[in-house]
Amino acid sequence: MKIYTRSGDQGLTQLANGVKIRKNDGIVEAYGTVDELSSFLGLAMTYQSQSELVDVLVWVQRRLFVMASILAGGPGKIGEEDVAQLEATIDKLEAELKPLQDFILPGGSQGAAFLHVARSVCRRAERLIVAMDDELDPEHEHVLPFLNRLSDYLFCAARYVNFTEGIHEDLAR
Repeated sequence: MKIYTRSGDQGLTQLANGVKIRKNDGIVEAYGTVDELSSFLGLAMTYQSQSELVDVLVWVQRRLFVMASILAGGPGKIGEEDVAQLEATIDKLEAELKPLQDFILPGGSQGAAFLHVARSVCRRAERLIVAMDDELDPEHEHVLPFLNRLSDYLFCAARYVNFTEGIHEDLAR
């Protein structure tokens, strides 16, 4: 199978259900941003020394692949159990961290900085999916909560990486 199809040369792409839409359609923007998020997670993983964190990020990438399929009209499901798994992981990380008293500036180690970038891309994906919410089948009600918790997880993971590497968080004030 060739990587190129020549079908997108006029600015169109075909969804999983066979419908052709413009490449600047909100659906394509949404699943393209989910793909971008997954790529940033892949980059962030190259700067992580803790296998448990990498394992979670790989699991997230797999869930994002499913999400992109859903957005493109293909098969898959993001369920309540996925959201619960993220929440449990957040709780585990937060138990190790000092409670926040102020806003912090994104940064620190390279691994943490890339997690912060991924968090920002995650928030953009969430906004794009909210904008197309009427087009999203009600059976996919957990897509938005998953992205919302994922951005929280990425924030906590970035803080955790800085904490374990002994890097001080800079306050926004």
